[in-house]
Amino acid sequence: MDIALLGHGTVGRGVDKICSTLAGVDVTRILELPDRCTDERMTSHFDEIVGDPDIRLILECMGGLEPAHTYIADALAAGKSVVTSNKAVVAANLAEFVELAHTTGATLMCEASVGGGVPWLSSIRKVRRIDSISAFSGIMNGTTNYLLTTLAKGDETFDEVLKEAQKLGYAERDPSADIDGIDVANKVIISCLAAFDALCPNSLPVTGIRTLKKSDVDLFAVHGRTVKLIGRALRQGDRFAACVEPVALPASYVEANVPANFNILGLSATTVGDLKFYGQGAGSLPTGNAMLQDVLDYAAGERPEFHICKDLVFDPSLFVGDYVLRADDATALEGCTMDWRSYGANAWLVRDIDPIVAKRLLSLARTSDPEAIIFARPRKDI
Repeated sequence: MDIALLGHGTVGRGVDKICSTLAGVDVTRILELPDRCTDERMTSHFDEIVGDPDIRLILECMGGLEPAHTYIADALAAGKSVVTSNKAVVAANLAEFVELAHTTGATLMCEASVGGGVPWLSSIRKVRRIDSISAFSGIMNGTTNYLLTTLAKGDETFDEVLKEAQKLGYAERDPSADIDGIDVANKVIISCLAAFDALCPNSLPVTGIRTLKKSDVDLFAVHGRTVKLIGRALRQGDRFAACVEPVALPASYVEANVPANFNILGLSATTVGDLKFYGQGAGSLPTGNAMLQDVLDYAAGERPEFHICKDLVFDPSLFVGDYVLRADDATALEGCTMDWRSYGANAWLVRDIDPIVAKRLLSLARTSDPEAIIFARPRKDI
């Protein structure tokens, strides 16, 4: 089977390397910039790829929103199936891509977009053959998990640990997508469609860890808890909720003990119960491996489909629980009808609020303290 790669950077080279070891799958075309066409398979003209009748599958390895969005949309519109690891472009254009695939009979496959080498989306599909999935959650970003793990073990500040992560290649020069929770939000959006047939709204509550301090990690350690950045979602009947936020987990939880830049993703379903999947969530070879798994599934005749259920209602009240706000003072809480009390130095436990209310409370606190942060604090389960 002839396939084409869009891009030959870190991910593209990883795919090309693994593909060279597989029988029956040949990378015959590679889209590259004009000044980087150093291989006879390379071209700088996308039309040559999408118009090639021998190419059945196009692998988008470019990253970013454009021109990746245009190339994926044009490929699907032309009836070419697409494999991608680009969670940002998939999450931003899910409805459009799903509609195009249904219209032309093409297939959109994005196993590598969530969890890297962890077989997450394919496992969701297998579970849903028999069961309904009621919830999923997990550590979906290796960069932030490395930062939080390192902070918990040493005496360095958040900024010092971030600089170290950038030197090691765990964090980008601009770490915003990671530390602001955007990367995890993209993965939650894709997972919600895979698990629930649900399209997340633009109002999806997302809180990152940009203003996290070493003292926050130490405070929760005193309470027997470990901070992790968690993406989670829940469905009950025709309602669903999803969010991304730092969560202070009991130290005994499996997620609380995930080290370094590893990912762990878990789900709950009707008869199979709770399942967890652990592994490397990024890197050229793990990501390339996941993309090639999609290629081999396609070659074997598998055509996974996404479906959108328009009857589902987004309801953040499904996640009502406890939160801990850390701010210079309790000004944001004074006069509120919520149940709150001191949790430590400049920290307050707020009971029975949902992620949307927590975000509003944080925004109010940041009017007087830009470094304020809020954490979910589960009583039992996340």
